[in-house]
Amino acid sequence: MEFSVSGGLIIAIGGLFPALAIGLIGAKAMEAIGRNPEASSKILPAMLLSMAFAEAIAIYALILAFTG
Repeated sequence: MEFSVSGGLIIAIGGLFPALAIGLIGAKAMEAIGRNPEASSKILPAMLLSMAFAEAIAIYALILAFTG
């Protein structure tokens, strides 16, 4: 099994932006719940769905790093 610089760059860049997005999504969701606790039942599902989509992008980068 060989490792390449391109695979490392793919996973580094492909993981950086989804990680930032997940952090921002979580921070904004907690801020929104802090401002309006009654709306948490509407905010949490949207937050989890958005985080799942961002995580999927990181998983695609991981797959590219292994196949590339």
